[in-house]
Amino acid sequence: MTLKLTLALVMAFITAVIVGKFYVPWLRKMKAGQEIKENGPTWHMSKSGTPTMGGVIFISACTLVCLTVGFESMRSGDFTHIFVLLFALVFGAIGFLDDWEKLRKKQNLGLSAKAKFLLQLVAALVFVLLLRKMGYISTRLYIPFWNVEVYIPEVIYFILAAFIIVGTVNAVNITDGVDGLASGTSLPVCLFFAAVSFLWGDKYMALGIFASALLGGLMGFLVYNFNPAKVFMGDTGSLFLGGAIAALAFAYDMPLILITLGIVYIIETLSDIIQVTYFKLTHGKRVFKMAPFHHHLEMGGWTGKKWKEKELFALFTSVSLVFAIISFIGIYNRFQL
Repeated sequence: MTLKLTLALVMAFITAVIVGKFYVPWLRKMKAGQEIKENGPTWHMSKSGTPTMGGVIFISACTLVCLTVGFESMRSGDFTHIFVLLFALVFGAIGFLDDWEKLRKKQNLGLSAKAKFLLQLVAALVFVLLLRKMGYISTRLYIPFWNVEVYIPEVIYFILAAFIIVGTVNAVNITDGVDGLASGTSLPVCLFFAAVSFLWGDKYMALGIFASALLGGLMGFLVYNFNPAKVFMGDTGSLFLGGAIAALAFAYDMPLILITLGIVYIIETLSDIIQVTYFKLTHGKRVFKMAPFHHHLEMGGWTGKKWKEKELFALFTSVSLVFAIISFIGIYNRFQL
């Protein structure tokens, strides 16, 4: 197992670096530059025109590894990594449509929020129903740290599942606000899932290959996405990434682990919700200088220190790593009852 997980990571990294070497210049040639929101930090306006849809780099790397390194798993009848890949690709396609609309309109407005939500909701429900029909998940909800399972009615489970998936996908999307932030924050998350496969054994080999491939692909993507970014992942990449993380949590049949594992995504999303709600209730007052939270820190936060993008990358990735370790502790004894 160690060899395959390592091979998946290395192969995905090399593939992403090679794809990026040709894909980023092609995006520039096609003038696939992203427009920057005018209500964002003023210094971000210098990024206007940076190529977007860079998520294709790690998506292609992940896909190649799943079909090659993961081929033996498919031969033995285990297609879980393919289900996760296809689900993430559906969300990536939704993101691609959004990015395409932004490029076509030459502004930072793509699909309507309602259209994106409905597409994501349908995709989430289809995925959960498919996993349930294939016997990969049960309606006994695993509670990490307490190491117990709680039965809940199937209908309620599907509603909860759809809420968690759509919430996770959009939370990852919100985190993609400065160079490398969503990529760096997600590295420990992917490492967690790969480590879980190693812990739980060959039954989870296919999922481990996917997690390792995504980890390697993101590392390769960071060659081009780390500050100063040569390319942005765009909604194509962030929705694929969010879909992949949510799908992995369900494929491992432990969706509630996302509460600790995805703590950075949750903080980012809550800061946005708090800001908008408080702004409306107080008719213009703000809790944060700007939401989501990474922009608040960029603009001086409550302390006056203006965090640079590389500092934010280090901070958010470190927090994510700490909570990935905590999450691993929380599930360590799951099959050692």
